[in-house]
Amino acid sequence: MRLAFWLYEGTALHGISRVTNSMKGVHTVYHAPQGDDYITATYTMLERTPEFPGLSISVVRGRDLAQGVSRLPATLQQVNEHYNPELTVIAPSCSTALLQEDLRQLAMHSGVPEEKLLVYALNPFRVSENEAADGLFTELVKRYAAEQEKTAEPSVNILGFTSLGFHLRANLTSLRRMLQTLGIKVNVVAPWGAGTDDLRKLPAAWLNIAPYREIGASAAAYLCDRFGMPALYDAPLGVEPTRQWLEGIVREINIVAAAKGAPLLRMPALRAFSLDGLSAPSGVPWFARTADMESFSGKKAFVFGDATHTVGVVKFLRDELGMQIIGAGTYLERHAAWVKEQLQGYLPGELMVTDKFQEVSAFIEEEIPDLVCGTQMERHSCRKLDVPCMVISPPTHIENHLLGYYPFFGFDGADVMADRVYISCKLGLEKHLIDFFGDAGLEYEEEAALQPDTAVSSNGHESNGPESATSVATPAQATDPDGMSWTDEAENMLKKVPFFVRKKVRKNTETFARQQGESCITADVFRQAKESLGG
Repeated sequence: MRLAFWLYEGTALHGISRVTNSMKGVHTVYHAPQGDDYITATYTMLERTPEFPGLSISVVRGRDLAQGVSRLPATLQQVNEHYNPELTVIAPSCSTALLQEDLRQLAMHSGVPEEKLLVYALNPFRVSENEAADGLFTELVKRYAAEQEKTAEPSVNILGFTSLGFHLRANLTSLRRMLQTLGIKVNVVAPWGAGTDDLRKLPAAWLNIAPYREIGASAAAYLCDRFGMPALYDAPLGVEPTRQWLEGIVREINIVAAAKGAPLLRMPALRAFSLDGLSAPSGVPWFARTADMESFSGKKAFVFGDATHTVGVVKFLRDELGMQIIGAGTYLERHAAWVKEQLQGYLPGELMVTDKFQEVSAFIEEEIPDLVCGTQMERHSCRKLDVPCMVISPPTHIENHLLGYYPFFGFDGADVMADRVYISCKLGLEKHLIDFFGDAGLEYEEEAALQPDTAVSSNGHESNGPESATSVATPAQATDPDGMSWTDEAENMLKKVPFFVRKKVRKNTETFARQQGESCITADVFRQAKESLGG
C-alpha cells in the first residue's frame, strides 16, 4: 500500500545506482523483471551530466522460471564483452529476492573473471536507499583499499558524494576551494568520479572527510579501524560550523604532520577564504544584523529532512539568523538518535521521526510556520497552504540539480542559505501584500463596474441608497465538507487576513460558528468570531 504514496527514501536499487552511477568503470546488473530500469530515467532526468548510467537488466520472465533457467550468466557475458567494465555489481530486485536464487553461483557460471564481479545480495524489502548506498560503498572500500605510504604533502579523501546528491557539484567545489586555501591536496573523492584504482589509493591520505551522516561515514569508520586513518564527520553548514570544520582539519592534519616530522599547517586569516581573498568570507554575520533581516528574528521555522541537513539547518536558522525553531524532524529512523543528540536544547518538544509525508503536512497545517525548510514533499504541502518553503534535503526536484554554483557547504553555502531564507519569506510577504492591497489597483475598474448603483429588494422593487443595498444578502458559497458556507462578503474579509494564518483563521471561525449554532458565516459572524478569539 505504501507504494501508492510518495516515499522520502527510494528503493535499495536506487541507492545502489547512486553509488555505481557515480563511479568510473563500474557497471550494474539488476536481476529483475522488465521495468526495473526506471533508475535510468530518474538519473538522466535529474543528474546534469553528459554520461549515460551504466546499468543493465537481467530480465526475469515467467517462462524462464517455469523452465528453471536464468538469463543472468548470459547477461554478465554480454556486459563484459560490450562495456568491459572494471567491475560489475550484481543485485536483486524485490521481485527476484523472493525467488531466493543463489546469485553468486549463477554469476560464477558466466565465465567472467571473479575479480570483476561483486554480488551485493542485500534484502531489498528491509533496506532502503541510503542504507543500501552506504553499505555498497563500504563494501567497495573494503575490497579495494590497500596499505601504502602516505602522500608526501598533506592530503585528504572526501567521502560520501554520490550521484543525485543534494547540490553535489557546488558543495564539492566549495570544499575544494577551502582545502586549497589551507594548502591541502585532495587525494580521492569517492564514490563520485572514482574508479577502482582510486579506491586503492584511499589509505594514502592523511585524513578522511565524511560530511554526510547518510553515506560515507561507515566507510570512513572502516578506514579508521583498518588503517588508523583519522576522520572528520562534521558538515560545514553555516558560518561558525565552517570555521570549526576548518580548525578541525588543521588540528587533525597537524597531528599526522607531527608524527611524520613534517611542517605544521597554520590557519590563514578568514578573509583568505572569500571569493576575492580580501573581504569577509561570508556576509551572513553582517546581513543578519541589518534592519531588513531583523524582522526574521523570532519568526517561527520548521525543519524536516535527512539527518545531516536537518541538524545543520536548524542550527543555522537559530544560531545565525535568530529564528525560533518550533519543530524539526527526520524520515531516517536509523539516524534519529544522533539527530536528537545534536539538537538538544534547540527543539521545544520531541523530534518528529516519520516517513509518512501526511503527518508532516498535518503538523505544518496546524502550526502554520513562517518558514518551512524541507524536502520536495514539504514544498508541495506548503504550496497549497501558502506557507513559504525552501528545499534543504533530498528527495528533490530537478530545480535542485543546478548547473550554477549554489553550494550549501562552507562560507559560500552560508550566503546561499541566507539568501534562500530571505527570498522564500519575502516572496511570501509579497503575495500577502498583493492579497491585502490588490494588484496595484489594476482590478479597480473591474470591481467598480461590478458595483450596482441600485439594489433589488426582496419584493422585486428597485430601491436606492446604501441601506437598501446592504439589506440584500450576498450569495453563499459552500467551502466546507460539513456544510459550513461563507458569504462573498465574509470571504473578502478573510482575504485581508495574512496568508500564512488564513487557513487557521478560517478553521477557528468555522469552529466558533458551529458553537453559536450558525450554519453560514456572514460578515457579522466573522466579526463576532474575530472579537471572541481576540483578533
